[in-house]
Amino acid sequence: MAYSKKLEFDKDEIKAAEIAKALSHPARVAIIKFLAEQKSCICNDIVEQLPLSQSTVSQHLKELKNAGLIKGEIDGPRVCYCIDMDNWKVAKNVFSDLFKMNFDSMKIKCC
Repeated sequence: MAYSKKLEFDKDEIKAAEIAKALSHPARVAIIKFLAEQKSCICNDIVEQLPLSQSTVSQHLKELKNAGLIKGEIDGPRVCYCIDMDNWKVAKNVFSDLFKMNFDSMKIKCC
C-alpha cells in the first residue's frame, strides 16, 4: 500500500483540509446555507433552489455527506438531508482555531 504524506500532518490540519475541499464549490456552500434555513429537506427541494440538474446536486450532496457536514436519512423512496450538527461544531472549531491566529501582532516581512 502506498504511503500517504497526508498522515504526516496533525488531525486538525487534515480535518480542515477535508472540510475546505467539501466547501470548495459554490453549489455546496449554497446547499449548506439552504439546509441551515430548513429543519430538513429532500433532494428535490434542494434541486429546486439551484440551477443544476438533480444528478449534479446529488453528487454535491455526496461530497458534503462524505465530509460529514450533512447527513441523510432514507424516508421511503426519498433521502431527507440535514446539517450534521455534531460534525458542524467540529468544523466550526477547527476553522475558528485556524482564524484565531494573530498575524497582526507579528512582525511579518514578506519577500
